[in-house]
Amino acid sequence: MKTTWTIDSSQSDVLIKMRHSIIAYLGGTSNKFDGYVDIEDNEIEDASVEFSLDINNKNDSFQQIDTHLQLNDLFNVNEHPIISFKSTSFQKVNNNINFFKGDLTIKDVTKVVELDAEFIGINSYDGKKKVAFEITGNIKRQDFGLDYNSFNHHGGLALGKDMKLIANLEFCI
Repeated sequence: MKTTWTIDSSQSDVLIKMRHSIIAYLGGTSNKFDGYVDIEDNEIEDASVEFSLDINNKNDSFQQIDTHLQLNDLFNVNEHPIISFKSTSFQKVNNNINFFKGDLTIKDVTKVVELDAEFIGINSYDGKKKVAFEITGNIKRQDFGLDYNSFNHHGGLALGKDMKLIANLEFCI
């Protein structure tokens, strides 16, 4: 029997960060998203995860990423405000370590990515059953047309080639 768990965005967050000036990180978090996880017969190996992140939110902490980069040059959120992920396979390594493979879409470009997933657990809270994952991965920004390149005053790239995605997702039924 398949059980569908919906995301609890008030208890979840997503951090996107990338190197800035090679030694520091720019980062921003968002909790304006939607998603679900389907678990077949309560077996995590059969989990299917899908979530979408609205990066056009006005969350103050997301504004740590330079507004010019965020809105215009990097994400172009006016035209492409949603980042989405849909798993295509799930591999369980041990009780807590897992790998998701799936389709990540940024700026209407979809690529297959592999993400690490730590299964935090299943619990009940306030009369609701909850399941939690921490999903992490590195994403090559040029694969998704995030090819804005600024240079620092020494002539090197000001932004790193990769972005890190860290999603702490809590789902409830």
